[in-house]
Amino acid sequence: MAITASMVKELRESTGAGMMDAKKALTETDGDMEAATDWLRTKGLAKAAKKSGRTAAEGLVAVAVEGGRGVAIELNSETDFVAKNADFQALVAKIATTGLKTSSLEELKSTDLDGKPVETQVTDAIAKIGENLTLRRMAAIEGEKVVSYVHNAATTDMGTIGVLVAFSGGDEAFGRQIAMHIAAANPAALGEADLDPAIVEKEKQVQMDIARESGKPEAVIEKMIVGRMKKFMAESTLLGQAFVVNPDLTVEQAATEAGATITGFVRLAVGEGIEKIEEDFAAEVAKVAKG
Repeated sequence: MAITASMVKELRESTGAGMMDAKKALTETDGDMEAATDWLRTKGLAKAAKKSGRTAAEGLVAVAVEGGRGVAIELNSETDFVAKNADFQALVAKIATTGLKTSSLEELKSTDLDGKPVETQVTDAIAKIGENLTLRRMAAIEGEKVVSYVHNAATTDMGTIGVLVAFSGGDEAFGRQIAMHIAAANPAALGEADLDPAIVEKEKQVQMDIARESGKPEAVIEKMIVGRMKKFMAESTLLGQAFVVNPDLTVEQAATEAGATITGFVRLAVGEGIEKIEEDFAAEVAKVAKG
């Protein structure tokens, strides 16, 4: 029986399975929708899809560096317990290493990993581990030198925060200090020129409104804003921040003393930006009891 696009769409919508899995299920069952659904269930794919609506805000960030290229990836799970699972950690490590060969998240998802696309490996892991998993982000950086740092490490090269720093000159020890600084200080950009203009303008308006509440004349307010925005720029940019190792120096000054030039950085923290749904313990128990 010829498998049509509408049949694949219908099966995907009813089971939540991926397009290729739905098509294969229909092919294997000669287009029988019910049998195809059962086929997906036996493979664990429909079960995995059923979990896809759950919020996955825990998990791990992993980093991988090879020569002058570094990659950070975030694989989310529903609970922090999964981050301690050896199978989950092994998958995260393999995905990060695979990311070194790709340039985007979408490319990474479709890249082969042990005979299957990365996205399929994640789907298979959902069925095995029993939680919704999401390969949410990938960030890459290149430079003369690239070093990495992982905060709250669960195991080698993976934890709750992953940082990559690209730089020239200096040495690896200094680069690692900068990576640790980034993990702690969370700069918004490398330098002032790299800050999003919309963020800068929004902050300026906020500071204008705060200053006007004081009732001072506009001319005085304008002078106040210059100082406040200078402080905002310094606190928001890596090069302008006080260096955590020596707060008497900015990061830029510290880099100059070390004979280094920082050219870029990446910082990923598990679950940042994901809205978590909080449930009280009684509600959680009731939910489990209902199955």
